[in-house]
Amino acid sequence: MPKVKNIFFNLQMKSIVMKSICFKIIFASLILVGCAKNDQDDDQITVVNPPEQVDTEINDFIWTGLNQWYYWQEKVNNLADTKDDNAATYKTYLSSLDQGEPFFNSLKHEDDRFSWIEDDYTVLENQLAGISASNGMKFILYRRCDGCNGLVAGVTYVLPNSDAAEKGVVRGDIFNSVNGEELTLDNYSGLIYSDAMSYSIDLVNYNPSLDVVTPRNITITLNKEENFQEIPIHKNQVIEHNGVRVGYLMYNQFLSTVDADGDGQNEHDFNQALIDVFAELQSQNITELIVDLRYNGGGSVQTCTYLASLITGQFTGEIFAKQIWNSKLMAYIDSVNSNSDPDDDLDFNNHFVDQTTGGVNLPCLGLNRVYFLTSGRSASASELLINGLAAHIDVIQIGGTTYGKNVGSISLYDYIDNNNEVKNPNHRYAMQPIVLKIANNDGFADYADGLPPEPNNNPRLSFVSARESVSSFGVLGSPTEPFLAAALNQISPDANAQKAAIPQGPVLESILDKETARQQRMFIELPKISATNLH
Repeated sequence: MPKVKNIFFNLQMKSIVMKSICFKIIFASLILVGCAKNDQDDDQITVVNPPEQVDTEINDFIWTGLNQWYYWQEKVNNLADTKDDNAATYKTYLSSLDQGEPFFNSLKHEDDRFSWIEDDYTVLENQLAGISASNGMKFILYRRCDGCNGLVAGVTYVLPNSDAAEKGVVRGDIFNSVNGEELTLDNYSGLIYSDAMSYSIDLVNYNPSLDVVTPRNITITLNKEENFQEIPIHKNQVIEHNGVRVGYLMYNQFLSTVDADGDGQNEHDFNQALIDVFAELQSQNITELIVDLRYNGGGSVQTCTYLASLITGQFTGEIFAKQIWNSKLMAYIDSVNSNSDPDDDLDFNNHFVDQTTGGVNLPCLGLNRVYFLTSGRSASASELLINGLAAHIDVIQIGGTTYGKNVGSISLYDYIDNNNEVKNPNHRYAMQPIVLKIANNDGFADYADGLPPEPNNNPRLSFVSARESVSSFGVLGSPTEPFLAAALNQISPDANAQKAAIPQGPVLESILDKETARQQRMFIELPKISATNLH
């Protein structure tokens, strides 16, 4: 079996221990809790490190974490297990590049599109909880024509109780300037995503066929609220369509529970909110369900598993998703599971359930078919939901091809104590490396180019193309809104619905900016395990 450093799994333990690193797992939603483990290096670590350790401790933290968990570890020469065998040579290597991001990037595999490092871990923690400085306006940026540098922005939805909502911004509003400066590919990031807590937008009408902007002479100043909490359930209702009772859920993030102030008490239980919605759908006797994921970049895999179970209910105990780790971890897991003692077996699969881990019963709908609305912003846990269910029931995907994030990451922190309470005072780095792929029960995980895959060999996954036009978004939840109309037309063909589903104007290229891409994540909760030294 391959050499595995600092790893020994024990299901009786409550945490994962690794050399000077505590982590929480994230995929689009993986949550792991880790603890530090004393070794010879730990005996030398004090609150104030000697200068020679300060010079390399950040890079040592990075290398140790990636060597342990990185999905492509065996394919990166500088992450070989032998790299730190000679202390002096290893220290020289750690000093070969600047601390932090340059060193981290030097260890990334060429196929890695998603791993990143933060120099302040509080930024990462807030992202995972759906907390940010926000004015509540969600939008998509579009090129005004092929090869154009100019941009327009279309508001996709507005968060309730936000500054944008209070000031009357609505879905379908269009703007092309911020603080009086027209948006371009070169300046939009600095204008919209700066640290400034307010900016103004000028609303316009836009004809994409002619690329004509007409001012509405309306300027709105939007103010961000610190630590604004996004609510994942944006809209839910029951629609009567040609005699069919159809449930509609617009779900924009897979959030579970949130302890915003870190006092051990959850301010929000979004899992319970999701359960309450399905209890209402169940009481309304719906026979079809449309789940709108077109702006959902991912979140908790546990919540994703709950949602899959709420939609179905007839597969309790069966596998919903399988986790695929790096080769040395998979080899170790296989060796444990193939020994003569079944009591130490490790289950790295996610199973359909009929109640939460807290014992709350799930009001399952028992459906054998579900409709998903998707776009290029549907990622991670959204894609897992589609792919996982397509191994069990008929899935009709309507809209655009999804983003294509079939891999997950973990949050790694640098702890200096054994109780995972004291982070290294010399830096605030945390990193988010990709550590696994996730597959459905059929073993399919190859959708890096999005869903549906090309070719689509799953007879239970069908695809109906639909698109949004910046000039005719439509009203969310309305039977005439293009994506919803297309879904209703699949449920029960209707000439009016089919006509409404065809937007006007050319297809404009949307811009997936860095801030939006960072929100495409999946957090996976794993069995409680611990790691000790095993060579």
